[in-house]
Amino acid sequence: MTNAAPPSWWRAHRWQMLLALCLLTAAAVLATRWWRGTPVATEAVLRRDFVQTVVASGHVEAPHRISVGVQVTGTVLRIPVAEGQLVQAGAVLLELDAAELRATGLQAGLAVVQAQARLRQLEEVQGPVAVQTLRQALAQRDNVRATLVRNERLLAQGFIGQAALDDTRKAVALAEAQVQAASAQLVTTQGRGSDRALAQATVAGARAGAQAARARVGYATVTAPAAGTLIARSVEVGDVVQPGKVLMTLSPAGSTQLVVAIDEKNLALLALGQPALASADAYPAQRFGATLAFVNPGVNAGTGAVEVKLDVAQPPAVLTQDMTVSVDIEVARRAQALVVPLSAVHDADGAPWVLRLEGRHAVRRPVQLGLRGGGLAEVTGGLAEGEVVLSGSATVVSGARVRPAPAAATPP
Repeated sequence: MTNAAPPSWWRAHRWQMLLALCLLTAAAVLATRWWRGTPVATEAVLRRDFVQTVVASGHVEAPHRISVGVQVTGTVLRIPVAEGQLVQAGAVLLELDAAELRATGLQAGLAVVQAQARLRQLEEVQGPVAVQTLRQALAQRDNVRATLVRNERLLAQGFIGQAALDDTRKAVALAEAQVQAASAQLVTTQGRGSDRALAQATVAGARAGAQAARARVGYATVTAPAAGTLIARSVEVGDVVQPGKVLMTLSPAGSTQLVVAIDEKNLALLALGQPALASADAYPAQRFGATLAFVNPGVNAGTGAVEVKLDVAQPPAVLTQDMTVSVDIEVARRAQALVVPLSAVHDADGAPWVLRLEGRHAVRRPVQLGLRGGGLAEVTGGLAEGEVVLSGSATVVSGARVRPAPAAATPP
């Protein structure tokens, strides 16, 4: 017994029937999708402690740097430190060949001895000799005065002539002059006399010269004026160096600052004393605290940035001069604020609004914003805790039928 052949109508219309079935299936799928809505990413409105920060980058800088050079010309004999080395206050940084300086110091010492010897000679020899000379002049004057008196009597008696009396008077005048000269010579050797003052000045000058020579010998050894890190060195052993040239740069230990540039639009948010968290770009996992200590009153006209400085009370060991850092300055804080991702807010700088999930529809809702930072925004009006808004990646319009997309699986 053989099967019956299909009706001729089915054979004539089977393709139309298949097409109709496909269309009905597609319509059913589209209707289902429409009824379920477009899958969209959503974000919940949460209540949490919120911190607004200003993010910037900059570099590490000591409040001041010490330029190291020499005070005398000489040849570099030894450099016991290397660039980047931490040195203590008083540590030797550089030594010059001081042979010539020491010889000059020896000469200066001998000059002091000679000057002191001349002063002793004045006190021990010239002074006593001047005293004796004055005594002899006084005695000679007394003698010729007595002779003058006798000759005047003899002239009156007619025993001598006028010429003899005149000679005696001349002898008296000469004796008086010798007394005056001896007195003046004695004065110069005693008290504030010129010879004594000159000898004392010579001694003082020689001592000053010797002290200067000893100082120049000391200048041959250059030491660190403060503890710190040697961040630059432009001298080698054998170089002939002169005063006025910077040979080394020392970054003092202790106080450390971060110098960063802040966009001028954030200037109103800054205040001295604000806390911050920073990290060196080379060590991003090692974060450390800082405090806003200085805000430059001027704005860079070319970049529109404001330079600010932050003090670091306890800098980590890895932090070195001129290292690049990233800084988050805390400019405001709200306890238990309503927050949403900033990406979910449209026209945030104008009239902000969000697409709120109401049932199965996306509805445009204006909101009021407060603090912003870290990719979040504080909502001060327009939303309540627990409400759901569409993520900024959603490409739907207000009134569209939507459904929350399932959360992405967390990789193991």
